[in-house]
Amino acid sequence: MIPVTSFAGKTVAVFGLGGSGLASCHALKAGGAEVIAADDNAENVAKAVQAGFITADLRNVSWANFAALVLAPGVPLTHPVPHWSVLKAREAGVEVIGDIELFCRERRRHAPDAPFVAITGTNGKSTTTALIAHLTKVAGYDTQMGGNIGTAILSLEPPRMGRVHVIEMSSYQIDLTPSLDPSVGILLNVSEDHIDRHGTIAHYAAVKERLVAGVQTGGTAIVGVDDGFCRDIADRLDRAGKKVERVSVRNPLASGIHVEHGTIVRTAGGARSEIAKLGGIGSLRGQHNAQNAACAAAAALAMGISLDVLQNGLRSFPGLAHRMEQVGRRGNVLFVNDSKGTNADATAHALSSFADIFWIAGGKPKAGGITGLTGYFPRIRKAYLIGEAAQEFSGTLGTVAHEISQTLDVAVEHAARDAEASGLTDAVVLLSPACASFDQYRNFEIRGTKFRDLVQALPGVKPVV
Repeated sequence: MIPVTSFAGKTVAVFGLGGSGLASCHALKAGGAEVIAADDNAENVAKAVQAGFITADLRNVSWANFAALVLAPGVPLTHPVPHWSVLKAREAGVEVIGDIELFCRERRRHAPDAPFVAITGTNGKSTTTALIAHLTKVAGYDTQMGGNIGTAILSLEPPRMGRVHVIEMSSYQIDLTPSLDPSVGILLNVSEDHIDRHGTIAHYAAVKERLVAGVQTGGTAIVGVDDGFCRDIADRLDRAGKKVERVSVRNPLASGIHVEHGTIVRTAGGARSEIAKLGGIGSLRGQHNAQNAACAAAAALAMGISLDVLQNGLRSFPGLAHRMEQVGRRGNVLFVNDSKGTNADATAHALSSFADIFWIAGGKPKAGGITGLTGYFPRIRKAYLIGEAAQEFSGTLGTVAHEISQTLDVAVEHAARDAEASGLTDAVVLLSPACASFDQYRNFEIRGTKFRDLVQALPGVKPVV
């Protein structure tokens, strides 16, 4: 745990008592603050009481003595309307911050030069975070990984030299971190997402920009420049005097890092050098993972990690659970769990990575369905449709071979049978639903685990090595 000493002797309100909120309560208390905890969910309040915290309905207390409101990232800050606790804080002139802001303040107080890598982007941030954490471990760092990827940041060990914090950040978390100042900041990409929470894509992109704009003096801002928003952001950072490393997987760069024919290449001052090779690394298959790997490589170089260690780290990266996870093989058939592909954009990355796909899709549909994936339909040998979206997806697929399997159990059985019978040398049974899981599973992790278990229970399936 990281004790938060910056509010010692002060009273702090914490609203939202899930994982990160409760961790914030413990960290503030350990640092000497008095905590008043609150939540709209009675079960969460009961857990805080059980943990020994004072709780209250913040609508019925005086805000005069609160030094800050620590808000959970899932609670609306601005859109569609600010949460009532945010309005109360603003009326009282109380700052509204999140748990990563508390971390940043502690780092500046106690170890301002300790390495802190922060990663954001519409797509790919979890894989990139996990990959950077893997690379720093291989390089010998005491590595602390958390944030949006799982472990609340204040539940990690405190910052110190020789220890690196590798932190995934959502736009919601960035919004609550006004003094965000990583030593290495990474912005992978920006495309339309979470507009319900940010109002416009321009505002969403501006929030994302703050992560790289805040890189501390002497630090490095790494920006994927394959979309217009990020190209403009990189140019603004340049003009502001930041050290910017541009990354592209689509075009060679006169200065920066790009990927060509499976090789990560760095160019600077007319010189060209090969950084690492991605060929044959199954956990980093596809153009989207090439971007993740190139940005992770840029971060490793910024931290002084050698090319040999970088290459070894890339090759030994096991991949992220539920994201292009190779869960088994039977003969010529590879089974891939991409349960984290919960929208069409994410599923496009998976479909682009294989040529002969037996595709399991469906669940709770999102706006637009799979209409944006028609360019990948020639890669699909047959689709197996499950959940609420089955009929809608059937209509979009049209003449593409498909069946309505309804459940994941049936889909896995039929897809495995058909893939094996196809005789194709590189057949892939791919779960990439392009849907939320909420119609049949509580979250994508449970759905992906179910897929993995079903595959590994099939006769003759062996682990991928």
